[in-house]
Amino acid sequence: MTFNNFIQIIIAALFFLVFTFCTWYEGSEILDRPWEWRYSTLFTHVNGEQAIDAVDISNFDHFVYAVKFKPLFPLLMVLAASHIILISGYILFKRRIKKMALFLLGFGVLFLFSSGYVSNSPTVGGNIFQAFFLIGGMIAIMVAALYYFRMPRGFNTFMK
Repeated sequence: MTFNNFIQIIIAALFFLVFTFCTWYEGSEILDRPWEWRYSTLFTHVNGEQAIDAVDISNFDHFVYAVKFKPLFPLLMVLAASHIILISGYILFKRRIKKMALFLLGFGVLFLFSSGYVSNSPTVGGNIFQAFFLIGGMIAIMVAALYYFRMPRGFNTFMK
């Protein structure tokens, strides 16, 4: 791992932490909106509990609310996490082009599945995330194809 890659991972991790805190803070607005508890407290309902009071709401539900109604920081959080994952994949598969292409293909397919998962959302955040995941997935798959079908470096000198 080069120093440049290490610095990128550290900076992206710091940004991820800041964006996570901002997302959690913006999502804490759900505590003041009891009419939204029925639709945005997915993690509270996992245990079979009903949110009767604001204390009952899981902290993870703050993220759900922020994604649905205040998507800027959650989007930046996903972007920072994606950068960390892509840099890690580059470090692992730097010398193995076919494996890097497979890694990018898997990343693109994951983004496309995520796009399909949030596709029926009636909120502005769901629509933004659908577009982000769709475009990001298509770009990752195109880059994977370019990596996979890339000609070897010495091929041009061999053909002369």
